[in-house]
Amino acid sequence: MKSAIDELFINAHTTYSFTSESVTDADLTHIYDLAKFAPTPMNTQALRVHFVRTPEGKERLLPLLDEGNRAKSLSAAAVAILAFDTDFHEFLPEHFPQVPNARDFYLDDEKRVSSAREIATLQTGYFILAVRTAGLDAGPMAGFNRAGVDSEFFSGISWRSLYLVNIGHCAPEGQRPRNPRLSAENAVGWS
Repeated sequence: MKSAIDELFINAHTTYSFTSESVTDADLTHIYDLAKFAPTPMNTQALRVHFVRTPEGKERLLPLLDEGNRAKSLSAAAVAILAFDTDFHEFLPEHFPQVPNARDFYLDDEKRVSSAREIATLQTGYFILAVRTAGLDAGPMAGFNRAGVDSEFFSGISWRSLYLVNIGHCAPEGQRPRNPRLSAENAVGWS
């Protein structure tokens, strides 16, 4: 148990550069197959993932990243565009059958989009843990042109970009020393 805690939490760091070792489609599918089990309200699975792994895909993605993030994503074997699906509620009759009208809770566009973003954000944490569980390294990023990514990769569909996660095998210089974290004294309240 200690090694799993160390591997997933204590020793894991954000990765900034990767080796040239490839990651297979099976590896990437396995990551999703783990992340999909994140607990969500009413089993609302709003997270969607688009893997960018080809040179052509990266050529489309890199100009949409903040300049300081381009080398990171270029070195990664794959970049996961984590998105939320604004039509996630369409799957509720199948995924939450115990409440037959669950889909109707999300008919209001504003509530549905807000909920989709919140739910997918929750699932994002599980996605990063799934990358680590699969024996790979993760470099999550928020510095990119979301409207540009949506236009380039999600035109005509109901997905909206949320975060990017670079995935691969950490290069020897690929991680920085861990920065301090807040103690429970500064971050936890009690009632």
